[in-house]
Amino acid sequence: MQRRVVITGLGVVAPNGVGIAAFLDAIKSGKSGIKFDQQLAELQFSCQISGTPEIDENLKLEYFTELELRNFNSTGILYGVIAGIDAWKDAGLPIELNEQPDWDSGTIFGTGTSGIEKFRESIYKIDDLQTRKLGSTAVAQTMNSGISAYLGGKLGLGNQVTTNSSACTTGTEAIMMAYEKIKSGKAKRILAGSTSDSGPYIWGGFDAMKVCTFKHNQTPESGSRPMSSSASGFVPGSGAGALLLEDLESALDRGARIYGEILGGNINSGGQRGGGTMTAPNPVAVQKCIVDALNDAGILAEEIDTINGHLTATSKDCLEIFNWSETLGLRGISFPYINSLKSTTGHCLSGSGSIESVASILQLHHGFVFPNINCEDLNPEITAIINHSRIPQEIIHKEINIVAKASFGFGDVNGCIIFKKF
Repeated sequence: MQRRVVITGLGVVAPNGVGIAAFLDAIKSGKSGIKFDQQLAELQFSCQISGTPEIDENLKLEYFTELELRNFNSTGILYGVIAGIDAWKDAGLPIELNEQPDWDSGTIFGTGTSGIEKFRESIYKIDDLQTRKLGSTAVAQTMNSGISAYLGGKLGLGNQVTTNSSACTTGTEAIMMAYEKIKSGKAKRILAGSTSDSGPYIWGGFDAMKVCTFKHNQTPESGSRPMSSSASGFVPGSGAGALLLEDLESALDRGARIYGEILGGNINSGGQRGGGTMTAPNPVAVQKCIVDALNDAGILAEEIDTINGHLTATSKDCLEIFNWSETLGLRGISFPYINSLKSTTGHCLSGSGSIESVASILQLHHGFVFPNINCEDLNPEITAIINHSRIPQEIIHKEINIVAKASFGFGDVNGCIIFKKF
């Protein structure tokens, strides 16, 4: 028997809010977390603004011991551990120091890279013949599975503990993998999410590709402009999102608060064929991903209340809207509401899918559609397809029943999840 899968815990570390309370307030009000980045300016980046979460030393000590923080230099693991442990606690689950691991619980927590700053530090120390000064956690911080290993140890997880990596689709993929694991009865609960390192050594390649905006270095909060006719590239960001996915029966048995349910979804690839490349999506694959997600969830296009899109503030925004419209068979005023969290956070890369999924679930649970900012000049190619009222620029308070969340990543990989109010 296939099991129903619900969300019982949330955690987030985002540029515009660390913790669910701060993040909820930010997305409701359209608060931006994008700021001028002095380090990028000193390194002569074209884009000198970023979305970087603010974590102080006292907060770190709530999640790591002083010994663990010695020689620690991995922002991605830092963000992921904070978001993950917050989601676990938000679900009302204890952190127990039992002799045996929790065989029913695991984590699938993705990332693009791990400890990029630690890698840089290691290279310099090795070249300076100071290898022994790297510290005993250098491997744990720089291995890709470092984030899931840290969470697995802190929470005593005994089920699957792994890290996935699929570029910007990583977070959405992690949630779908966790969903399938629980649905099949092979786990009672999985901590699902993703994280991304911050800083110039993760963002430099994108700046070199000229896909980041350089026009808003003096006006950071205006820099990320999804669906705008004046969009000039994405703003680099970072952070982590975490969702505690749980077997419905388990959640009900322990009286857990339920934020929402996952009805289904789909992950696919365009194979870098038919117009798809390393950096561009194959439209046929994108449309198939959405269709298959709807079929897996057992819903009709007309049942979708809002779409949380990928929408990065590049030339691909118009193509994404076209693909949604073609797939759903909906245009103009009949199209669902659509929003892009990246207008307030920038593009959090491998962390984006999970952070945006947290925002999607909060809309369902609290009954609102969060506003897009910086798109007062909507792209006419977009408004030729869907009515401008479908792209809210003020918060809309209304009951939301179904949210479709999509991510599209480098390598021509796609993901779409259907969330439902419980």
